[in-house]
Amino acid sequence: MHAKLTKSGDIEITPSNRHIRVLDKAGTLLADSKSPVELFEYRCPVRFYLPSNDVIWDTLDKIDMTTSCPYKGTADRYWRAKAGGDYIAWGYSDPLPSVAAIKDHVAFYNEKLRIEVDGQPLT
Repeated sequence: MHAKLTKSGDIEITPSNRHIRVLDKAGTLLADSKSPVELFEYRCPVRFYLPSNDVIWDTLDKIDMTTSCPYKGTADRYWRAKAGGDYIAWGYSDPLPSVAAIKDHVAFYNEKLRIEVDGQPLT
């Protein structure tokens, strides 16, 4: 956790050139990016928001779901793997101004997938 993230609502966003690969449990590649945005949020795991162009869209199905976060806005895009199951990715088409860098990016659940950072599994 970043030292300056000390209370609920604290968020830090950092553009990155780290190589992020997202794979499902069967090893199917869902996304591959060298230009993610790293989002650090108080008491939450780091989330890598990937540009939409780096997502392999034919591996995902869009689902009808929205959620609201007081710090980021309304996540109005959710996806699950083509094989079915629970949702695994989300995005914001109109995030709050303080997190505008995640607009039209896609985040994946670290807890549900294998995410590799520079060739190493995210732990």
